[in-house]
Amino acid sequence: MLFLVSRLSSAPSKFRKPHPDPSRVLAFEVLTLVNRGDAYANLLLPKALTESLLELRDRAFVTELVYGTLRMQGRHDWMLSQVSDRPWDSVDSGIVDISRLGVHQLMEMRVPPHAAVSATVELARKVLGESRATYVNALLRRVSKWTLEEWFDSIALLEDPTERLSIKYSHPEWIVSAYFDLLRQEEEVILALAANNVPASPTLVSWPGRTTQEDLLLLGGEPTKYSPYGATTVGVPGDIDLIRLRKAGIQDEGSQLVGSIFADASAEKEDWLDLCAGPGGKAALVSSLAQKLGKHFVTNEISSARAALVEQVVAEAEVWVGDGRNIAEHGRTFGAILADVPCTGIGALRRRPEVRWRRKLSDLAGLSRLQRELLDSAIDNTEIGGIIGYATCSPHLAETKVQVSSALRRRQDIRQISVEPYLPANLENAVINGSMQLWTHRHGTDAMFLTLFERIS
Repeated sequence: MLFLVSRLSSAPSKFRKPHPDPSRVLAFEVLTLVNRGDAYANLLLPKALTESLLELRDRAFVTELVYGTLRMQGRHDWMLSQVSDRPWDSVDSGIVDISRLGVHQLMEMRVPPHAAVSATVELARKVLGESRATYVNALLRRVSKWTLEEWFDSIALLEDPTERLSIKYSHPEWIVSAYFDLLRQEEEVILALAANNVPASPTLVSWPGRTTQEDLLLLGGEPTKYSPYGATTVGVPGDIDLIRLRKAGIQDEGSQLVGSIFADASAEKEDWLDLCAGPGGKAALVSSLAQKLGKHFVTNEISSARAALVEQVVAEAEVWVGDGRNIAEHGRTFGAILADVPCTGIGALRRRPEVRWRRKLSDLAGLSRLQRELLDSAIDNTEIGGIIGYATCSPHLAETKVQVSSALRRRQDIRQISVEPYLPANLENAVINGSMQLWTHRHGTDAMFLTLFERIS
């Protein structure tokens, strides 16, 4: 299917001052900062909405438009490329992002087609000028000639299943290919891709000693299926007193399981270390569990700014700032170390939709090397008989199974411990070669991975 814009017709008036909808203006500003400025939508959008004067209904519209466009912009780009009279990758970035917003309203939201086109063109007139708005108008009118089902019929004609699913479910081909490597069956690959396009409900986590799961349930949510510490929420997390007072946090159930399983496996060890704390989500839960068991807990983060965030949420813990690969400089060993290593993050695409476009297959080489070095550092600084947890928020073979098998080949001082004895009784179909691998479409969590090792010499 190829429908070129042969004539830029139906041009918006040049004599009327543009009056774009403030909701769409904000959505465009956020989308531009995410796509062109490497901002993160989950950090930028809530702040922008809080500072805006938009009503609650309009805030919900902006949220759906921004997150939805980011998720589906691969498919939107393909549609637009079919009606553009020039290569889509050569089109001005402003036209690209505004057109994506327009197509999302046409194909994925409850906006009447005429309103989706006219409101988007009005936005283009304001932020891009009249001539570019004319081009946006022509593009959207061409796209709107076909329903989403008719566009799907065209996509279905593509012979290569990786290309076909990449377009239909709006994922880069390298991620689709990785899913085929892991899941094998096209039917399950489709389920996994589709699950990444369903927005995740906010999940809260109680921190033992400060709150309980029951405290969260009193807020009106539902208990998490596997984690004894979590609950979904029906409110805005930032408005919840327990969150603002740092007695509880916001954390996906899969991440809660990584923290609680590591704590259970390490229960007989005295000193625990979180090697790569990040913003402190797992560290907050693990530190609370350590305190409850009377363990000494240390957390390490390479960024001083993020270490400051960690310090605000951990319970009775030392906070170190430094590269986890150089942790030996502290002259300490530990009974248990959690290495929740930096990764592609493709296990959390429903929560961080821009990651699928920001990460590249070429990133794997550098990340794999960093993961290997951090795991070696964790092993080197674990006492004999101690526990090492290796975790990623990615199911990719290079970041999971390959890292585990590589460590077992090059290190004679460790052995793998099966995670099965530490899993919740109702968690099924989540173990591969003794490691935990969660999937969004199977378990309703982020696709977290966890392997446990014991230092034996």
